[in-house]
Amino acid sequence: MPQDSLNFRDLGGIAAAGGRVRHGVLYRSEGPRNFTPDQLSALQALGFRAIVDLRSAQEREEAPHQWHGPDCRWLALDVNADLRVFGHDGRERLLLGPEPEIAIETMAATYREIVGALSPHWPAVADALLAGEVPIFLNCTAGKDRTGVAIALLLELAGVSREDILNDYLRSAIFGENMVRAGTLETGLMSSFGFLPSQGQIDALVGVRADYLHAVWDEIAMRWSDVPGYFEAAGLDGAMQQRIRAVLVE
Repeated sequence: MPQDSLNFRDLGGIAAAGGRVRHGVLYRSEGPRNFTPDQLSALQALGFRAIVDLRSAQEREEAPHQWHGPDCRWLALDVNADLRVFGHDGRERLLLGPEPEIAIETMAATYREIVGALSPHWPAVADALLAGEVPIFLNCTAGKDRTGVAIALLLELAGVSREDILNDYLRSAIFGENMVRAGTLETGLMSSFGFLPSQGQIDALVGVRADYLHAVWDEIAMRWSDVPGYFEAAGLDGAMQQRIRAVLVE
């Protein structure tokens, strides 16, 4: 696939309770900014029926989805719990000093925020899945943070083990690696934060770490007991969760 060089993949084939995640149903991706014309053409050929776009309005305006056909529903869901878009607290933390731990703790806090920020949007995602609007394309800007949390929760709903969820999440390191190779890392960080963090902090910000998903699971346990309880509170009752599981798993 032309997209193999990007933070893009079909989640099909991952072991789940009672089977495996279906191929050609759920895809995770970075945003469209870095896709070449050939890669966008390849996306069109996959026949996506829905796009779950977790970016802010500003991010969508700067790099819009313009590749999909008229029969593809685009859900612009505004998950603003991200260091790029949700205020100055994270930036101010990074200015406290160059220690990598500051960035690691800031990212973990951001992931905990993402859990709650996703909550009001799950009924719309469920509606697309249960209406048969698949394959479905789920993205943010980097495809690792907001997308990483959303995919982790969907995979756990599908009965995927946390070990396998974590293994898939860690594959999203490719986004930061691509920025380094392309020489766009410093420019991108300056654009996002207005200053250049230390190298250790940069590694924490653009990378993926098991700590970040563990922060998600800790947040779930503290506030909702477990993932089914989280989805129940978001408006997806047990029967609906079972129907979603049937869409995702074969």
